[in-house]
Amino acid sequence: MNFVTNSSCIFCRIVKKQVPASMVYEDEHTMAFMDIRPVNEGHVLVIPKKHFADIFEIPEKLNAYTNRVVKKVAIAVKKATNADGISIIQQNGRAANQDVFHLHVHIIPKFEGQTTPRFRDLVVASREQLDAAAAKIKLHF
Repeated sequence: MNFVTNSSCIFCRIVKKQVPASMVYEDEHTMAFMDIRPVNEGHVLVIPKKHFADIFEIPEKLNAYTNRVVKKVAIAVKKATNADGISIIQQNGRAANQDVFHLHVHIIPKFEGQTTPRFRDLVVASREQLDAAAAKIKLHF
């Protein structure tokens, strides 16, 4: 399928398989893959395959579909990590700390007493760690 993409966007390059990602889920309209700077093991990003910078650009129907996928992935993440809860975060614009301007939803397994740091302050995980986490999550679909 042909998607509208932005060649300078890292997520569009992941959609085109030009950049590696530890894939958790993929269908015709969306992808879910491990965040390279995870808050906790199991931190996943869900994106629409078409490029939309933020919530203000994405068509309502595709946004609703993407959020159904977010729920499906969140359930798998919670089961795979035995998390006490799940944070679902979607930021829009620099003032909201959006760093990648392709709409994306963070699914973060959380444990009692944890706070969420700024994403840009997190450490990059190894591909091996990300692939192992993705494999655990895939078992729960």
